[in-house]
Amino acid sequence: MDGTLVDSTTAVERTWRTWAAEHDLDAAHILSICHGVRSSDVVARYLPASEIPAATAELENMELQDLEGVTALPGAADLLGRLPETRWAAVTSGSGRLMRKRLSAAGLPVPDHLIAADDVVAGKPDPEGYRKAADALGASIDRCLVIEDAPAGIAAGRAAGATVLAVCTSHQRAEVDDADVVVDSLTDVSVSVGKDGIQVEEAPAHRAPAGQG
Repeated sequence: MDGTLVDSTTAVERTWRTWAAEHDLDAAHILSICHGVRSSDVVARYLPASEIPAATAELENMELQDLEGVTALPGAADLLGRLPETRWAAVTSGSGRLMRKRLSAAGLPVPDHLIAADDVVAGKPDPEGYRKAADALGASIDRCLVIEDAPAGIAAGRAAGATVLAVCTSHQRAEVDDADVVVDSLTDVSVSVGKDGIQVEEAPAHRAPAGQG
């Protein structure tokens, strides 16, 4: 969700910088590893196990109070508007409550199936979330397309057995090139729905010339 449908980068960075300062931690290092990863898994790198639940709750409360600048990413509203409600799900490293608030703040629909941090035992890069989403949709994972922006999410999608499309919204292209397809944003993707299913293609204007991609 964050980095694929919703641009919450400024809010996320404000929260982590504030939290890092309060705990005398290196904010730059936290920001280099936190994208696409559950807050509890990030916190676990810095604090004792006994302090993780309280710190994770503290971070969530900070994020819930900071929705300033949260907007829909280019192409997100158009893509979701073309998809049947029963054919897509969101798999996020954030809490369900926070993600619903961010979707609403960005003016985007909340999916029927939202697999959040509190719905899985292991967060990304573990594939559990994407496998649960496929099950919720009643689909075989090898017929699913995962759209991701972060290396941890790409690894999760590939490990789950899905095809993975990466958008370069939060990372450089070289950092997400493990995906099956890489585009600059969702505006580079065309979606059509027919009786035989959903067709997702890279928009013709953005396809690499033969021999270059």
